Amino acid sequence: MSTNLKKIFHKGFQNLFNIIYYSFFCAIINDVSMKKIILFASGSGSNAENIIRYFQDKKTAETVAVFSNNPNAKVLEKAEKLGVPCYVFTKEELNTGKVLEQVMALNPDLIVLAGFLWKFPTDIVVQYPNKIINIHPALLPKYGGKGMYGMNVHRAILENKESHSGISIHYVNENYDEGAMIFQAEVAVDSCTTPEEIAVKVQELEHLHFPQIINELLCP
Repeated sequence: MSTNLKKIFHKGFQNLFNIIYYSFFCAIINDVSMKKIILFASGSGSNAENIIRYFQDKKTAETVAVFSNNPNAKVLEKAEKLGVPCYVFTKEELNTGKVLEQVMALNPDLIVLAGFLWKFPTDIVVQYPNKIINIHPALLPKYGGKGMYGMNVHRAILENKESHSGISIHYVNENYDEGAMIFQAEVAVDSCTTPEEIAVKVQELEHLHFPQIINELLCP
């Protein structure tokens, strides 16, 4: 092999090595910096699906698991189609520390309640202070508390002839809907004649703002 060919081969090999090394280094850095989200949901999972897709595109965080108390919840099918592992648990497992063990093994940066209907257990709240958030389909403190979720909220707003509704994103503590407020957005509902119409308007706010607020909390 001539000297020139040796130089060309050596330079080409060195460039290839640099590209591989750089790609490997970037992959490690990205893996280390990627924040981890765990979602808890009980129903259809429209918010959960929206969050998963948002961060699959954004790449600042990833949803590492979806937990559900409902084995028939549509959120499980949606999450699995998007490649997110799912865990189904019983009330006993939630209240005796089994779910906490599973959560701790995943080492999340943020736990997100996206339509989760059970009261969140104290042991997880204590273990993750200011790392658990919830979205509520009304402007808290109005229309909050036990039993106030989904269509129950929208019916109450319609019956009381409220002119506005909205969303509240807040930290989770030991009581229903009483954690520190993070963000609220409102929408006019005085033209709505059914709870379903209110639900559509509120859900638009949820899908727009919830992923963005999560991203801001994880990447300030």
